[in-house]
Amino acid sequence: MEKSTQRPPVSRAVESAFTKAWGDEHVVALIALKVETSEADTVAGEVAKFPEAEDVFLVTGDTDIFLKVRFPHYDELKEFVLHRLPSVAGIRETKTLLVVTAYKEAGEARRP
Repeated sequence: MEKSTQRPPVSRAVESAFTKAWGDEHVVALIALKVETSEADTVAGEVAKFPEAEDVFLVTGDTDIFLKVRFPHYDELKEFVLHRLPSVAGIRETKTLLVVTAYKEAGEARRP
């Protein structure tokens, strides 16, 4: 089965806004994956090998796998989502959510 066509990369205006907002700060994102059901365990194991993947969860519902990733810069997240993640066989669709503020992370409360 072929991968579904994904949306084109974000526009230059949106990318510029992200770069201005995050600048040189680290970027944390949650990435939802829809995968071939029969390959869920294999896909989860493969994406867990990426050093930037801090957490990998196989979940129920509309999404099959959630990743939490962290990068030093937005450009590295973009490269990961557009070039490295699609190399994993079995991924049908991705949705990337940028973390704006973490109120609690790794069991530790944070001050926004």
